[in-house]
Amino acid sequence: MHVDTVNTCFYTVLMSPRPVRRKPAATYHHGDLRRALLAETARTIRKEGIDAVTLRAVGKRLGVSRTALYRHFADKDALLAVVAREGFVALKAALDRARATTPSLRDQLTAMGAAYVGFAIDNPAHYQVMFGRFLERCRDEPELLADAAAAFQALVDMIVDLQQAKQVRRGDPAELSRFVWASVHGIAMLAINGQLGPDSAAGLALYDRSAPLVRAGLQ
Repeated sequence: MHVDTVNTCFYTVLMSPRPVRRKPAATYHHGDLRRALLAETARTIRKEGIDAVTLRAVGKRLGVSRTALYRHFADKDALLAVVAREGFVALKAALDRARATTPSLRDQLTAMGAAYVGFAIDNPAHYQVMFGRFLERCRDEPELLADAAAAFQALVDMIVDLQQAKQVRRGDPAELSRFVWASVHGIAMLAINGQLGPDSAAGLALYDRSAPLVRAGLQ
């Protein structure tokens, strides 16, 4: 089952990148520089926000030439698109892992929601890249669109399985999935924007209280 590309673009774990050891450009191997650029971009977003990211600034921090940068990324949007793509791949892995490690089918949806909120809290910079100006980048990045679709499809598949087990009401599984996603995405955004207070656990606590209400809305 597939979902339409417009709604897919709005969905969604890139794990927190390891610290980058700065070194002269000449010591970077091809793959190492690409990874270093992505990690430095994430660090910049965490500390200064997405608007502070430029290829020139990231390259300067790493001590590499502009020519070396453009071998990997044509511009800022291309760089951010790769960050977003890896984020969706890792988010899907977290959702799949949450489901696979939860024995009861009835509890798997709740576990996936907790994994989603937890990912956003643990990786706020990457989460913001995944949704910031996302539609614009989707038009030129089919691979990013496919990775986002795969992450959303994990939720759709969960809803389909619950419907088949008669634990969720009948209806368009993609539409029901959007209802679930809207709930967890809203909590995630409140948490990472500090609107739930300074305690990083507040987002998961709110999700724990909200999950039964979400489940009731599906029954």
